[in-house]
Amino acid sequence: MGSHKNAQEDHKNGRDQSHFPERWWIMIGRALAIGLLIAAMEVLQGVLRVRLLNRPLGDRRARQVGVWIGSVVILFVAWLSGPWIGASTRGELLAVGAIWLAIMLALDLLFGRWVFKFTWSRIARDFDVRRGGLLGIGMLVVLFAPLIAGKLLGAD
Repeated sequence: MGSHKNAQEDHKNGRDQSHFPERWWIMIGRALAIGLLIAAMEVLQGVLRVRLLNRPLGDRRARQVGVWIGSVVILFVAWLSGPWIGASTRGELLAVGAIWLAIMLALDLLFGRWVFKFTWSRIARDFDVRRGGLLGIGMLVVLFAPLIAGKLLGAD
């Protein structure tokens, strides 16, 4: 009975280690919201890329340019949203990046496979730098964008 009372006291005083602090749940929710916003922006960027760049540059070159444009957009969104998300430590910033990476990988794989009907080997080509695919580099930018923006904003 005494240990239950101590656990209640620890929880009340913020020392409960069995649950994430409320701040973490807020940060995760905000990271998910911004990640979904980034995903929507990337879909729009993909539509614009196909309509504006595919014909003059060709599909492969347009995809390469799209990775760099998307990377700049994601870094800018990370910089703008960083204070609102509230991540400040290296671990928190990388956790936000991991959430964004999971969303973007799911988007790219699901859209590629089930919307555009690409084969898995065709999807893999977009990630293969040796074959001109830069999507893997773009995914690294997604992962590290919150950390880069956090450093620019003065995070720990």
